[in-house]
Amino acid sequence: MTRLYDTVDANQLQSDADEHLLHYGTAFHPEIITSTHGIFIETASGHRMMDFTSGQMSTLIGHGHPEVVQTINDHARHLDHLFSGMISPPVINLAKRLTGAAPAGLDKAFFLSTGGESNEAAIRLAKFFTGKFEIVGLAASWHGMTGASLGAQYHAGRSGYGPNMIGNLALPTPNAYRSIFRHADGSYDWKTELDYGFDLLDKQSCGSLAALIVEPVLSSGGMLVLPPGYLKALKKHCEARRMLLIVDEAQTALGRAGDMFAFTHHPEDEGVVPDIVTLSKTLGNGIPLSAVLTSNRIAQHAKENGFLFYTTHINDPLPAAVGDKVLEIVIRDDLCARSKRLGIKLQAGLKQLQSRYGCIGDVRGRGLMAGCEIVSDRKTKAGAPEVGKAVSDKMVELGLWAQLATMASFGGVFRLAPPITVTEEQLDHALAIMEEALRVTPGTMPLYDSEDTSRHKNIVEARL
Repeated sequence: MTRLYDTVDANQLQSDADEHLLHYGTAFHPEIITSTHGIFIETASGHRMMDFTSGQMSTLIGHGHPEVVQTINDHARHLDHLFSGMISPPVINLAKRLTGAAPAGLDKAFFLSTGGESNEAAIRLAKFFTGKFEIVGLAASWHGMTGASLGAQYHAGRSGYGPNMIGNLALPTPNAYRSIFRHADGSYDWKTELDYGFDLLDKQSCGSLAALIVEPVLSSGGMLVLPPGYLKALKKHCEARRMLLIVDEAQTALGRAGDMFAFTHHPEDEGVVPDIVTLSKTLGNGIPLSAVLTSNRIAQHAKENGFLFYTTHINDPLPAAVGDKVLEIVIRDDLCARSKRLGIKLQAGLKQLQSRYGCIGDVRGRGLMAGCEIVSDRKTKAGAPEVGKAVSDKMVELGLWAQLATMASFGGVFRLAPPITVTEEQLDHALAIMEEALRVTPGTMPLYDSEDTSRHKNIVEARL
C-alpha cells in the first residue's frame, strides 16, 4: 500500500514541532503519526497500533472508509463550499435522513463544524426561545471550548482565564461508583441526589433558568452512564421550571453506545424527547461536522423572530455529504445492533480483567464505548493514575492505543471506543493486549495464584 508519508525524517519533524507548534493542553504523542487505515494507526518508525479511541472518539466506521473517501473525492471536485445562505443536495439529504432517524419532535436540523460550535448554537437557541439566560450542566461535563459551551462544562478548563459566561450553574455528577448518595442497602440513590441538586439550583438561580445540557454518557468525565430513568426525571424538573433540555450526543450517537441516539436506550426513559439534540464527532467520521436538531415549534420561533447563528461553514456541502454517507452506512449495515452486541462482549472481557486485577475498580459503559477505572485500593477507591499511565504505555508498546483520562478527580479512567466496524477478532486481540499489559506492569494487584499466572501467560502470548 502506498502511503502519503512513507519516507519522512522523524527527528527533523519532532524538532520542527518543538519550534513551531503551540501547545494546547495535552502532551504530544512521542512519535509522529504517518498513516491511518481502518482500525489502525502507524508511526514514522513503523509501529502499528489498533486505534481504540477512534481518533478523538470520531472515526465511527474506521479510518479511510472507502465509501467516505469516494464521497470526499467527489465533493472536493464538484461541490465543496458555498456561500452560507445557499443550500445544496447533500445538506438537504442529510437533514432528511437525520431527522427521519430521530424520534418525532426532532424535526429540523442545521450543520456546523465542531461539537463545541453545535453546543454554542444550541445554548444560544435555548436562550433565544425562552428569553432567559441561566444554563445548567453536570459537574463532570464536557461540552466544548467556546464561550457558552465552556461555561456549561465543569470537568476542566474553567480556571485561569478570567470570568466565565454568567448564569452557569451545576448539578452533581451521577456517578454510581463514587457518589455519596446511597440507599440503606448501599445502592446508588441518584433520585435523591438529583432532587437535592435542583433544590440548590433553585436557591442559586435568579429566576432565569433557560436550559439544562447533558451527555447520555459523560465520556471525558470518566465514561459515566446516566442511570435508567434519569433523563425522564431531568425532563420533569426542566418542565416544572420551563427550561429546555439539551442532550449532547457528540460521542454517543449513531450506534456508538448501541442505539441510534443514546438518550432512547432505557425503557425507564421512554417518551423523553429533548428539546434540542447536538451531534458531532461520530457524524463526520473524522471530518469536522456537527449538527443541531430541534422541534418544529422552536424552529418556527427562531425563523419568525430572526434567530442568528451565521458562520462561514454552516451547511457546507462536503462535510454534509460525508455525514449523509456515514448515516447511510450505519443504517444499511445495521451497525447499531452490531455495536450493542460487541459492546456486551467488550464489557464481559473488561469484567473478566477486573476479576483478575485489583487495580480495576470499576468497569462501565454501553455499546462500543467503555470505561475502566484504575484505583490503588478498591475499598477506599483511591485513584492510581501512575499505574494507569504505566499500563497505557505498555499497551502502546504492544500495539493498542487507548486513552487514559488522568484528571485527578477521577484517578485515571481508560476510555475505550474503537470504530463500531471493529471485528470480534480485533476485539479479542485488544483484550489480550490489555491483559498482558496488566500482567507485566507493577502495581496492578493480580488476584490469581502463581500456577494460573504461568498458564495464562502462555495463553496470552499465543493470542498476541
